[in-house]
Amino acid sequence: MFRTSLKVSPLFIAIAATIPSLAQAAEDSATEGFVAGSSLKLNARNYYMNRNRQQHKDDNIEWGQGFLGVFQSGYTEGTVGFGVDANAMLGLKLDGGGGTDGSSILPISRSGKDGGKAPGSFSTAGATLKMRAFDTELKAGDLFLNNPVIAGGMSRMLPQTFRGVSLTNHSFDGWLIEGGQASFTKLYNQSGHKRIGTAYGALPSNDESRHLNWAGVAWSGVPGLTSSLYASELKDIWNQYYYDLDYTYAVNDLVSLNPGLHYYHTQDTGKALLGNIDNNTYSLHFTVGVGSHSVTAAYQRVNGNTPFDYINQGDSIYLDNSQQYSDFNGPNERSWKLKYAYDFAGIGLPGLTSALSYSRGELDLTKVNPNSPGYSSWYSADGKNAKHWERDLDIKYVVQGGKAKDLAVRLQWATNRGGNGYRVVDNDTDEYRVIVDYPINVF
Repeated sequence: MFRTSLKVSPLFIAIAATIPSLAQAAEDSATEGFVAGSSLKLNARNYYMNRNRQQHKDDNIEWGQGFLGVFQSGYTEGTVGFGVDANAMLGLKLDGGGGTDGSSILPISRSGKDGGKAPGSFSTAGATLKMRAFDTELKAGDLFLNNPVIAGGMSRMLPQTFRGVSLTNHSFDGWLIEGGQASFTKLYNQSGHKRIGTAYGALPSNDESRHLNWAGVAWSGVPGLTSSLYASELKDIWNQYYYDLDYTYAVNDLVSLNPGLHYYHTQDTGKALLGNIDNNTYSLHFTVGVGSHSVTAAYQRVNGNTPFDYINQGDSIYLDNSQQYSDFNGPNERSWKLKYAYDFAGIGLPGLTSALSYSRGELDLTKVNPNSPGYSSWYSADGKNAKHWERDLDIKYVVQGGKAKDLAVRLQWATNRGGNGYRVVDNDTDEYRVIVDYPINVF
């Protein structure tokens, strides 16, 4: 039940320095004009991943260097403004071969003398045409998307993008209204585009979804309170709906309380290429912050005989127990988590943060349909009380000033262990990541 992606919360995007928010970018470019409102941002990301599977002879170890460039123009003057965005990506293999490929950092060649191994490099480029009228922005082309039902994976060396159209509106104070359609995706470890698949479902041969439609609204009209409602259709696979509510209450200057809820409902639709899906998944969290310390308790529940599923390599899993390695999203899974985080600014070391968490889940794999076209691999006659746990440590430092300002170094470690039939789903695993980001604002 390992993850192909790592959840990126709405509050943290690993390469936010290279991809400004749509609202801010639109506002700035509309004010300054096509040329004066233009920007070019680069990000150099060095990424090492070591995934040690305890029941396998070969580990998945890869090391690469990625480069991402994002150009965003301003808008032409007038009631209706036009502009263009462009991006280019290059990934270089520094290490990975001899049976150690496959950690998901680099692509794997499927043919030729290097079949089964990662190539020395891979690259891609894309462009987007955009139009602005009043508080509405329309984009068509290669898109960076980030919402609960379609979010591009940003947890690897290069980001995931989508090819399609999107529409966003900010007419009402505190409201975001958006929608769109994506027909193809550029995966984070691939050069070309392909149809959008799912993270946990196995599509039958020659079957695929033609597109994903989505629409949603997000609200932040009251200080400390946010809420959103989204719906999506992955054609011939599922309809998926999402709702969240999050509130941060400042007791005083030192203490804060943060309760929150995330809820997904997924139902098969059309040709039901992955079979019958009727899944309700939710998570609840409560965080107490005291100065530079915070403690979070979370509970997550999957009601359904299929796992909670989302798009392949995406970050569209806004659930509290989605961890570095496991999502704790198996069929009928119940899980809980305890997390402690500390910001070292409290002792005079700004930019240094840390988090330590422990998660534990229990699944019932006997109720999975062994004849399901998409999820039969989850069935286990011995999995009535399948259990697993994960321990995560995350340390990050961001340089605060000087020539290396915003250089970020992140160390991650995850240990996942399972029993009672859980190994039908996954193996015991230790995973280590070292990530170095260097963002550069060219203009």
